Amino acid sequence: MTDLVNTIFSLMPSINKPQRVFMTGLLATLVVFHGRATFRNMSRYSDMSEKRFARWYRRDFPFAQFNTELLLHSLGRSQENIAAIDASFMKKSGKKTEGLGWFYNGAQGASERGLETSLISAVNIKSHTAYSIDARQTIDTEGKTRTDLYADHAADMADELKRLEIQYLAADSFYSKYKFVNSVVNSGLHMIGKLRVDANLKWLYQGEYSGCGRPKQYEGKINFENDLSRFQYIGFYENNTEIYSAIAYSVSLKREVRVVLLRSSDSAVSTRAILFSTDKNLDALTVLTYYRARFQIEFLFRDAKQYTGLTHCQSRRSEAINNQVNASLTALNLLKIEDRDKKQTAEKTVISIASWKRRKSNQHLLSRVFERLGVNLKSIKVCNVYEELSDYGLIAS
Repeated sequence: MTDLVNTIFSLMPSINKPQRVFMTGLLATLVVFHGRATFRNMSRYSDMSEKRFARWYRRDFPFAQFNTELLLHSLGRSQENIAAIDASFMKKSGKKTEGLGWFYNGAQGASERGLETSLISAVNIKSHTAYSIDARQTIDTEGKTRTDLYADHAADMADELKRLEIQYLAADSFYSKYKFVNSVVNSGLHMIGKLRVDANLKWLYQGEYSGCGRPKQYEGKINFENDLSRFQYIGFYENNTEIYSAIAYSVSLKREVRVVLLRSSDSAVSTRAILFSTDKNLDALTVLTYYRARFQIEFLFRDAKQYTGLTHCQSRRSEAINNQVNASLTALNLLKIEDRDKKQTAEKTVISIASWKRRKSNQHLLSRVFERLGVNLKSIKVCNVYEELSDYGLIAS
């Protein structure tokens, strides 16, 4: 991992040597520690002191640039990638932490007092895996709604996403608001999302101009219950789900969109879901594929919370919290890429972050033991023992 981090830093000449040394040590520590990723506990698994962690956490680091360079180096530009955005709730005790507020906690299905982080990730369609690009703490700002804050985040990351040749940003139904969608489109990206089941959509008028007055643009509201004759029927998908597609005008988004209607009749009452894309030329099945791939961002939150200390920052400063969150997610990126390189495949595979963390922890301890004993790691016999014990306690996957 250290060699890969040093390679990425060689592509970022603006990062000075002390910052490189600290970030290399931090990322290595986040994949070997046990317990909580507090400054004191991380100092037990590295050569850096508690005070040094606290001091460097106050400084900004361009995680978005680092992750972009990492993905360009490891994945290249030729693969099919999309971007995904979502936010995650983080519990936080105390009353003085910057950014404390009431945020929706999906695990509880209700709003709770704590912190929230907004994450933009790249999702590789072929391997069906998400990689973090940039995370940003949601801090309420006077004169801006939270939708404005998410829109600003997406717009700020547009250039980094374009470097990865990403054209589409997928998000769940919360983000299907005019402010957010308009900001994404204005930044040069296309939006893929989900509309309400009773969304106000209008047919585009296809008739001839009467020659009098303003040309007619729309031809009535779409009735999803009784009339699907004007939709293009695509076919069946999984679980007896029918797919229909059309180009329509969205009243809430104030623009023409590609609409993809999913209709299931498995149960006694038929159910439906309505997806959309601001790219009207994108075919229905691709819209569905991209929207389903969006869910991979949830595994980033899950794995980072469980294994790389996403929610463990003990500082009350927003700069430190952002550094902890981004470093945690970047460490997860490195583990995923190392797994990909070891398996030598770009296809979809099963990855166990728990096993990778145990492997890294085993190697960390073995290196310390062999170093104290003065054992030469270049010896074939020692290398074989090192590899064998590195996998001690791993979960088969």
